[in-house]
This record gives sequence, C-alpha cells and structure tokens, in this order.
Amino acid sequence: MSENHIYREDFKKFSRKNPYDEKLKAFDAFVLRDEEAETHKGAWSKVFGNPNPLNVEIGVGYGEFMLEWCGNNPNENFVGLDHRFKRSFHLVKKLEKIENKNFRYLRGRGERIEFIFGENEVDNIFYFFPDPWPKTRHNKKRLFQKPFLDAAHKVLKNGGTLWVKTDHDGYFEWMNDALKDETRFEISLKSHDLRHEYPEHFLSQYTTKFEKIFLSQGTLIKALVLKNKK
Repeated sequence: MSENHIYREDFKKFSRKNPYDEKLKAFDAFVLRDEEAETHKGAWSKVFGNPNPLNVEIGVGYGEFMLEWCGNNPNENFVGLDHRFKRSFHLVKKLEKIENKNFRYLRGRGERIEFIFGENEVDNIFYFFPDPWPKTRHNKKRLFQKPFLDAAHKVLKNGGTLWVKTDHDGYFEWMNDALKDETRFEISLKSHDLRHEYPEHFLSQYTTKFEKIFLSQGTLIKALVLKNKK
C-alpha cells in the first residue's frame, strides 16, 4: 500500500480498541468519531443549522485556540479535529460546558479533510504547532506536503485561508520547499519570527499551551498565511 493510502477513498478507518473511544460516545451531541464525520461532507451548514462561515482546526491539541476562538466568534462555525484519544476526551469535557455549541469536535486526521468537507465549503484552516517528525526517516509522515495542499485547495473557498504556526525550523523549511512551485496559494505572510515581526497580527493574538512553552524557551515562532486561489 502506498505512503499516501490515507488520502484514498478506500482507506481503512481506525481501530476502536482504545478505551477512550467508548468514553467519547457520551458526548455524541457534538463529537464525531472517525468515519462518522465523513458522512457530513458538503453538508456542514445542515449540521450547524446555519450558513455561517466554516472554520477548521487540524490538531487542536489541548484546545486553547479552539475554546478561545469559539467564545470570541459566536456567529461562526468551528470544526476541530485531533486523532489522539485521551487528549480528545479531556478536551471534550471542557467543550461540553460551553453553552453556545457553534462547534463540532472530530476524532480524526488532517489527511482526511477532502473526505470530511466538500469542495469550496471551508473558509479557514488553522494548523498550529504540528508534530514536526524531525527524524529524516519520519519526514514522510509530515502532513504539509502535496497531497495535503491538494486537499486544502479543494475544500477551501476562493480567498479562503490556511493559517500555519510552527516552532520547528526544519519543518518550516520543508513547508517553504513544498510551496516553491505552488501557484494555487498566495503567500500573504511568511515570518521566521512572528512575535517580533508581527506582534499585532491575528496569529500573535492567540497563544496555545505548546506555544507558551516554546516562547519561554526563547524559540522563535514561524508562520505562514496562505490565501487560496481558484
């Protein structure tokens, strides 16, 4: 099976052997697991019951950005996804306490966005501090490469935006290499030191748990803002 099998229509879904998978079922009013999310492709306005803008975060981690963003933007819809079971469970317990359910949480993977969302359905994709897979033999596991860019271009609307932040120099270089011959996205921001170069920028206004750790260590935050063109 090819390295990109996860991007294929016939991809075999996740095993349900993790004990936290059963615990997530208690939150099925706003949580979708694995292939459940793919049944709503192209119909997220029906899921939310409104035609408001649709925003997607890949790899929500501990959910700091998702929680704050949803509170600040009650009239927009938000779908957060992460594939880690235990972390997902602890986050959805916090999400359950929010009265305005302008969000859904997906236990899923970023590689599957073209099977989760329809063409031109998404306004923004947020991709913050992903696993950099720093060892050379693991680089192929990095999400940011051509198949992902193909999928992002497809699901984002014309003018839709892919927002990226990373602490990792090597992964940032990898991203820029992937964009060298890319004509479908306009790079509206590229920074090797976001906090000092663009302290008032949207991306500097939200600080995740991981980001706080990196900043305390003196690590420079790298960022990209890519505008989709169709």
